Amino acid sequence: MPTLECTVTEELGGARLDKAIVTLVEGASRASVKRAIENGEVRVNGRRAPKGGVVATGDVITVEDTLGRSADEAAIAEPDAPLTVRFEAPNVLVVDKPAGQPTAPLRGDEAGTLASALVGHYPELAGVGYSLREPGILHRLDTETSGLVVVARNEETFETLREALQSELIEKEYLLVCASEGLPDEGTIEHPIANHPKDQKRVYPCIHPQDVMRYAPRAALTRFEVVKRAGELALVKATAAKAIRHQIRAHFASIEHPLVGDALYGTASDRIGRHALHASRVKYADEFDVTSELPADMAALLT
Repeated sequence: MPTLECTVTEELGGARLDKAIVTLVEGASRASVKRAIENGEVRVNGRRAPKGGVVATGDVITVEDTLGRSADEAAIAEPDAPLTVRFEAPNVLVVDKPAGQPTAPLRGDEAGTLASALVGHYPELAGVGYSLREPGILHRLDTETSGLVVVARNEETFETLREALQSELIEKEYLLVCASEGLPDEGTIEHPIANHPKDQKRVYPCIHPQDVMRYAPRAALTRFEVVKRAGELALVKATAAKAIRHQIRAHFASIEHPLVGDALYGTASDRIGRHALHASRVKYADEFDVTSELPADMAALLT
């Protein structure tokens, strides 16, 4: 991921961090800056910046995010692309992303993403959300993770849902398959998660106190319960209110139960061509409660 760097000018000394970044980075949107800060992608003088922090003259700000700065990063509209809509209301959509489809493009000319399908079917999404590459998309799923994604259809709804997500008011459930032996019927994993010190593709669960001191990780909480045991494997329901990047995958690897097929945190499997993770439910107050059944490739692991 590209890294931006800027220095706080005298005029911005004492300003709030998000305001300073919007001023210093041409084209940066308020929503994308807030997202970057909340996701731990912003550092001031090398240290992770707290939400609501202020900056001083001469502070060096680094941001691990493109912030949606240029129009050429907008998702390509693909009106004929397949799109499975599980819930539709005037202000919000819940769509079902298949495994293997990227949520958003890494570059402006990338086709075949969920973002391209969304803006193709719902042109009003263009310009809504964190960046031009993520039209209305409230939260991402890894490319090989299947399941439900919440999409706001206007900026006001996006801000409301973003605040609800950060306040853990949106319930998110996942189904996964991992080894059954030694896995308790239910449990909680609370290892904080940091960027991996040596591999940008991975995150690092900080199990030992010295790792917490060294890497300044973000708090992460995953609750789980076994739904079904089938031979050597278990179908598990997991909940993670915020679900930061790779949280469930890294958490289960940290308790020595990596997801079946997860080559990044465990081992690849010829029984399934991806990691066995599915976003199966999203619920927000009385606005929506949407479920998605277990995909066939994951179900086949349990027969």
